[in-house]
Amino acid sequence: MSPIRPGRAVVPAVSAEALREASAALREAVRAGDAQLPAGPSSSAAAVVTKVHERTSLVGGHTVVALAGATGSGKSSLFNRLVGTQVATVGARRPTTSTPTAAVWGEEPAGELLDWLDVSSRHHVASGDRQATGGPVGSLDGLVLLDLPDFDSRVGANREEAERVLALVDLFVWVTDPQKYADARLHDDYVAALSGHGAVMLVVLNQVDRLSPSEREQCVLDLGRLLARDGIEGATVLPVSATSGEGIDALVQRLANTVTGQNAARDRLAADVR
Repeated sequence: MSPIRPGRAVVPAVSAEALREASAALREAVRAGDAQLPAGPSSSAAAVVTKVHERTSLVGGHTVVALAGATGSGKSSLFNRLVGTQVATVGARRPTTSTPTAAVWGEEPAGELLDWLDVSSRHHVASGDRQATGGPVGSLDGLVLLDLPDFDSRVGANREEAERVLALVDLFVWVTDPQKYADARLHDDYVAALSGHGAVMLVVLNQVDRLSPSEREQCVLDLGRLLARDGIEGATVLPVSATSGEGIDALVQRLANTVTGQNAARDRLAADVR
């Protein structure tokens, strides 16, 4: 189960002051409730307060985006496509990613942030690599993109590592494929459980180069229906192919918009507080 408690509030852009006030109110509620509160929820609330303090204390305007998905969804291939060079190891049939890999755009140092995330595998995206992403309107400078272990990995440590990092990132990009887009693990344990975080969530249907136009349309519509059932109303499904490059420019543009807005971290933390 995802480490983040579920909620269904619509997430607006949140100011730094509003986030501080909400976190302070939650901290006071935990203090006032003391032993009268159930231990589990009280501990979770205290952990959220600590996370808000730690994340907002980090210097810099980085936006942390996680590519998360099941085995075989093509996360690592998509990660490499976005970076513009072969950084992550790709495996066709078995999970090959056991620890997160980070790619950092821009010249602002991200070491402190990556230390907090406890991500040691790091790649700086050079200006020449960035041309491979298609040149969005706006800049990707400030983006920290993470390739996570599979959340359905047969290796328990890999699943735990994916969930640990998902608890800390600013934006979720759920990467799925035509074979697994309806899996309960994705929908029940993650998307539905995080439905209150819809403003910091993107859904990518990878490997669409394997589908005919009619099959692609059917999969996109069906995935949208499942997301609405999960509580993500009006969700946009981005059809892409890490192999052919189809749809990559649209995904890069969405990431550039998020980085430019610089709201994702606060929006994610505010949803956690709620």
